[in-house]
Amino acid sequence: MNVAELVLARAEDDNVGLRIDDETWTFRSYVEESVARAHLLLAHKPADAPFHVGVLLENVADYVFLLGGAAIAGATVVGINPTRRGAELERDIRHTDCAVLITEMKLLPLLEGVDTGVGADATYVVDSPRWSEAVESHRGSPAPDVDIDEAAPFLLIFTSGTSGDPKASICSQRRIAEIGPLIAERRGIAPGDTLYCSMPLFHGNGMMSGWIAALGGGATLALRRKFSASSFLPDVRRYGATHANYVGKVLAYVLATVEAPDDADNTLRFVYGNEGAAADLERFAARFDCQVSDAYGSSEGGVTIFRVSGMPETALGIGGPGTTILDAETGEECPRARFDEAGALVNVEDAVGEIARVSDDLEFEGYWNNPDAQADKTRDGIFWTGDLGYRDDDDFIYFVGRDADWMRVDGENIAAVTIERIVSRHPRVGVVAAYAVPDPIVGDQVMLALRMADGEGFDPSEFASFLADQADLGTKATPQFVRVADELPMTATNKVLSRALRREFWECADPVWVRRGSGYEPLTDAAATALRAEFATRGRLDVLGVG
Repeated sequence: MNVAELVLARAEDDNVGLRIDDETWTFRSYVEESVARAHLLLAHKPADAPFHVGVLLENVADYVFLLGGAAIAGATVVGINPTRRGAELERDIRHTDCAVLITEMKLLPLLEGVDTGVGADATYVVDSPRWSEAVESHRGSPAPDVDIDEAAPFLLIFTSGTSGDPKASICSQRRIAEIGPLIAERRGIAPGDTLYCSMPLFHGNGMMSGWIAALGGGATLALRRKFSASSFLPDVRRYGATHANYVGKVLAYVLATVEAPDDADNTLRFVYGNEGAAADLERFAARFDCQVSDAYGSSEGGVTIFRVSGMPETALGIGGPGTTILDAETGEECPRARFDEAGALVNVEDAVGEIARVSDDLEFEGYWNNPDAQADKTRDGIFWTGDLGYRDDDDFIYFVGRDADWMRVDGENIAAVTIERIVSRHPRVGVVAAYAVPDPIVGDQVMLALRMADGEGFDPSEFASFLADQADLGTKATPQFVRVADELPMTATNKVLSRALRREFWECADPVWVRRGSGYEPLTDAAATALRAEFATRGRLDVLGVG
């Protein structure tokens, strides 16, 4: 099975396949648009280099057509993250050997001063006359005769790791083609249904739980350019959406909108995704009268953890075969968690380890052009997620956080070393450490610990201006908290001991500033108390007790 077959199988299907705003395409027209783009891409296929197509787009129709076209042409789609900036964006494009680069007018300024390595003839802007003319020249052509290698990369999805540089996770045509019908079957997605997707298509969730799930089930994909909490329910009603996917804090953002007595008057039946807060799953289901299902997984496909009925509220769920918690240094299984009468974990040092999977079939297809990271990910025949957790006597797994070098903010993995490198440019900063602290809803927030250069003080207004001027500081990477200390805990090799900093969070003797709008203000005792109360309200006090 391959994705090209899934696309072409819809060539005579006159059901609606795609809706964006007021525009509608049947599956038949969807395939026609995909075939035209397949021919266009084949005209740029390198003779002696990877056939990689970099796509720097928000959720627009051309993204969907390019996915179909690339599948038919046997090309690989590289999803470029538009929140990346400057040298990091350049590195992503060049690291993945893009032969073609496709963007849009809105995002074109991101490429100013960026050496992509892609020639002008192979760089396109989808909302330009040149692109329209190029597509039109192939419209109406039959599907090209291409020998599809099902094991070859179809998608390169960026994910971050402990090295600090994003890794491009390989997803073959075979794997993606299997995922689509599988998710559709599990979630009851079928012809006549509409799947509403506002998650970005460069992300694994939008790609796998959105686009390919709708295609695999023969359902309409209702696509939104960017997520909007206030537009979620109106969009569901406008499109008659029966399903929706999410990642991270999306449920919380929607729940934060003003509640109305008729919120449950909608067509939603099933909402599914990952990294939703336990309390939000229940609230969302009750408010919008739908079923909500949350699971743990990654684009690499190494580990999956599913929620089950009757599980503890703060647990991730039960892992698939071979899923375990291991000591990353010894490779030994960590002892099971022990709790006190109040439910607090009492054997943190022993029980917390890395979520991993021991199996003869790891399903992991590798990273593009990164053999060291690939070998580390599967060392000793084990798939290592890089996520920390613990497991109780009933096999329920609990998520603690990311390891010391990376964090997950709003569903995006962010490398601490990248933030540290940028902040280190500040002329008055002596030592900097970036690390994850818990978000009161789900996932992480970014915190900095600074030791200023001798004789220098911290000016919060000037520091905020400095960060705003750093073109390569991504929007998700801007620190939420800044701690300024006379001394930072260090290892024997003069590395900042981030683990110790994470355990203290913002509750420390040093002064801490918190981001408000575009600036920073002191975190007062009252504000810190209110923040802890928010964790309590959301049932997440446990994450403040496990560092």
